[in-house]
Amino acid sequence: MDNMIVKGMKFYGYHGVFPEENKLGQKYEVDIELAMDLEQAAATDDLTCTVNYAEIHALAKTIVEGPAFKLIEALTGHIASRVLEAYTMVNEVTVRVTKPNPPFDIHFDGVTVELRRKRDADGRTIPA
Repeated sequence: MDNMIVKGMKFYGYHGVFPEENKLGQKYEVDIELAMDLEQAAATDDLTCTVNYAEIHALAKTIVEGPAFKLIEALTGHIASRVLEAYTMVNEVTVRVTKPNPPFDIHFDGVTVELRRKRDADGRTIPA
């Protein structure tokens, strides 16, 4: 299986459990890995044989900058589900969402949630 990785996307969102997070917002970093067959795209140089990564960016932006989730686990899962719904050629998706500055009095580089999802035989999204 081939992979396309859209890495280091940065968005501003209002997700979190604390009211300050929902009011002030913060930056989020998103990486999305798409597992799919890219043989035809490589051979033909045809955009219709692959996933347009600008569309992946736009999809992630709409979700991260959209309605708030309490948990980044829910935010990450929503991105994964929407990618699989929108792009049937994607067999499996891995989404990483990093909250670089959680509102705690501790010092670290942030917290990342990584979810891997795929489509089952009936087309439902399941853990990979």
